[in-house]
Amino acid sequence: MRFRSLISLLFLLFFTSSSYARFVSVQQSSTGLISDGINGDRNLGSGSIIKTVVSAPAEEKEEACEQTYGFMPCTKTALGNVFLILVYGFFMYTAATYLSNGSELLLEILGPGIVGGLFLPMLGALPDAMLILVSGLSGDAQTAQSQVAVGMGLLAGSTVMLLTVIWGTCTVVGKCDLRDTIAVNNQDTKGFHLKDSGVTVDIWTSYAARIMAISVIPFIIVQLPQMLGSTSGRHLSVLVALIVSVLMLISYCVYQVFQPWIQRRRLAFAKHKHVISGILRHLKQHALGRLLDDEGQPDEHVIRKLFDTIDANKDGHLSATELKALIIGISFEEIDFDKDDAVGKVLQDFDKTLDEQVDQDEFVRGIKHWLLQAMGSAGPSAPDAGPRTMKFLDHFHVQTKREHTLLGDNENGENDEEGGEVADPKWITIKAALLLLLGASIAAAFADPLVDTVNNFSAATGIPSFFISFIALPLATNSSEAVSAIIFASRKKIRTASLTFSELCGGVTMNNILCLSVFLSIVYLRGLTWNFSSEVLVILIVCLVMAGFASFRTTYPLWTCFIAYLLYPFSLGLVYILDYWFGWS
Repeated sequence: MRFRSLISLLFLLFFTSSSYARFVSVQQSSTGLISDGINGDRNLGSGSIIKTVVSAPAEEKEEACEQTYGFMPCTKTALGNVFLILVYGFFMYTAATYLSNGSELLLEILGPGIVGGLFLPMLGALPDAMLILVSGLSGDAQTAQSQVAVGMGLLAGSTVMLLTVIWGTCTVVGKCDLRDTIAVNNQDTKGFHLKDSGVTVDIWTSYAARIMAISVIPFIIVQLPQMLGSTSGRHLSVLVALIVSVLMLISYCVYQVFQPWIQRRRLAFAKHKHVISGILRHLKQHALGRLLDDEGQPDEHVIRKLFDTIDANKDGHLSATELKALIIGISFEEIDFDKDDAVGKVLQDFDKTLDEQVDQDEFVRGIKHWLLQAMGSAGPSAPDAGPRTMKFLDHFHVQTKREHTLLGDNENGENDEEGGEVADPKWITIKAALLLLLGASIAAAFADPLVDTVNNFSAATGIPSFFISFIALPLATNSSEAVSAIIFASRKKIRTASLTFSELCGGVTMNNILCLSVFLSIVYLRGLTWNFSSEVLVILIVCLVMAGFASFRTTYPLWTCFIAYLLYPFSLGLVYILDYWFGWS
């Protein structure tokens, strides 16, 4: 059967007539049709036709993605870029965590002055600074101009997130019952009461908020030509803003270095005022009459009688021992202080002859000075002097106690920052250095691919890269700091709340001067155009609103968290409206 089939196939091939073929020269036409080669008509108007599909030129094919460093994965699809953003964002979060842990270990060794003033603020802003740096260094000037939008989005997004979402969350988590406008430590019985529940911070947080407000000056300087409608001075304004931001960075670090010393001096003065208040209240309770006469002036006769009761040996002088016995006999449950140091300060106030003792005239002058000081510092809201002197002194005592509390002294001698003696300083130092080096290396390595991925995602989805970096990148670079702040606020103490909100203000300040300095350096050295008016406006609004709120009050009731939360969507909406409705950028 197979043999017969083979014979039949050979027979057909043998008797088949010869055929001819020729190559067809394909010419592009609007119809995409060519001749079948049978008719000689080259007009393609008659005869059979063949419909062809002409492939696109190679240069029109989709451009392949470019791998960072030549080996890092890349993709052109939106979903693939989402995955890469999550992966690279996790690495940036890891870098921020290592930097934070290394900084805390270094703080145990060197103390809060140098570390808290120099290393902690800079290291906390390092991941943001790395991303801003690489966003403006890639490619030529035209490419850098398009990529710096990622850096500006990160800068604005970090600032807005810290002062809105994180600020509001820390208020909710750290809330305590408010009593006489002061939060009661570890007492949260009023739930989510908008007025009677909240947090209290020390006055140093108010100072940090004011510094944060001052730190926006470089933004105003660089924005001046746009505000004035000028195009000639834009490059110069970038240089001036860069110089100002660098000088402010140096000044801020110097202030942070000396702040612990300033804080100790202020706290010592507040304790001395508290001792004065306690002594005056004690003398009033044991006086044979009123300390103030009917005209509201110190009664010298009553003060001399008090001197006689304190002068135990009746020698006409009060020695340091007698003054110390007086202070020990007074109950100072609210504060913990050195009794010998308090005696020394009282002697310094009274002893004008420098003989280490106080005679009757010096005692009278000193008490009169204290009373007048109490009357002057209590303010117009205090009760009138005279018959109600006791109420007047009680008001002064409450005020000095409040001032002492708001200066941030640790309750019952506790310290939330120090963990005692360091067991092995050498090993702690090595471990801190390794963590800092590892964190900085990871941030430097993954900053560039993260910026590339954001730009690729923007190209794949059509979403402007600014909004992607505004929302996504701060979650990666500031998440470690955010989690730490929330955990610290949850301890529900004035001390920890103060540290939490001071750190938030300090983080924004470093964004406004350190990260902005890096950004302005790139814009100036590469000759880029500054066209970020809407972004600058958002930063100014959020910083000034929250700084103005925190600069003049030390208690944040729970209702204030809604102000912080609402500023976040307001910022996003404002940038979108200004850029895409009014064409600011």
